[in-house]
Amino acid sequence: MVLSFVILVLGFIALVWSADRFVFGAAALARNFGVPTLIVGLTIVAMGSSAPEMMVAAQAALADKTDTAVGNAIGSNIANILLVLGITALLRPLSVGSGILRREMPLLILVSLGAWYIVSDNTFSFTEGVVLLVGFITFIVALIIVTKNSGGQSDDPLVSEACDEVPDNIPTQKAVFWLVVGMVLLPISADYLVGAAVDIAKYFGMSDLLIGLTIIAIGTSLPELAACIAGVLKNEDDLALGNIIGSNIFNILAVLSIAGIINPANLDLNIASRDIYIMLGATLLLLLMSLSITGKRRINRIEGGCLLAGFTAYIYYII
Repeated sequence: MVLSFVILVLGFIALVWSADRFVFGAAALARNFGVPTLIVGLTIVAMGSSAPEMMVAAQAALADKTDTAVGNAIGSNIANILLVLGITALLRPLSVGSGILRREMPLLILVSLGAWYIVSDNTFSFTEGVVLLVGFITFIVALIIVTKNSGGQSDDPLVSEACDEVPDNIPTQKAVFWLVVGMVLLPISADYLVGAAVDIAKYFGMSDLLIGLTIIAIGTSLPELAACIAGVLKNEDDLALGNIIGSNIFNILAVLSIAGIINPANLDLNIASRDIYIMLGATLLLLLMSLSITGKRRINRIEGGCLLAGFTAYIYYII
């Protein structure tokens, strides 16, 4: 069992690192071949934060663990709002830009309701997976078109962050090297991580769903936590909040779609009766905390503490 925990931790570290190297290499290579920064930023770089979840979902689905894959996506969304945002707001209250409320929040609520509809019948079909994937592609294309129409400038945190992260002046050989390293290590680390998580789940009598909702979801949300903390320390509140919202949209449209396409299956009954409602509740709570009658849109430390307490209660309840 100790060995499984060691493999799990090392798997998380390797997964996050290899995802970063893959994105770095792919983005640099695309830039060197003349692909516009906007396109690179909103495809390769923007998907990078969800690369760990996407790879874990693929490996879990291939191992006939669709509940783990779905639990990872839903659990990551819950962790991003209740855990990551809670900790971030405790460090420093977050101001909420109007652009976040106008564009990202309605879309997040819409795709969250879409996820609820898909799992409500306790089945996840291939067709539903394809619909989510089409929605993801449409989302990316729409972002590119809107940003291009605005002259390539946008106050959208997701767009700004993605474009700023595109590497420049990287030799092609170096870009190819890191791309290959990432491509090799990503599936290997995800495979070991899922295998170790399954071993731990069996040892403690945990279901496939529970391991996805807890250990894997929290682990794959750590990059978002690091990005949010870095954002608030730089006084870039919109960037921190935009990172969480963007990641949650990607988790539903990209990560969930992988599970449905690779391994359509009947789902654990708890997903439709419990966890999807927790995710919807957390999303609604984020919206309510972002609104203010006085005109000041901010998520304060008390609200951050409530979010963190809610996550602790949720984990205690499901375990």
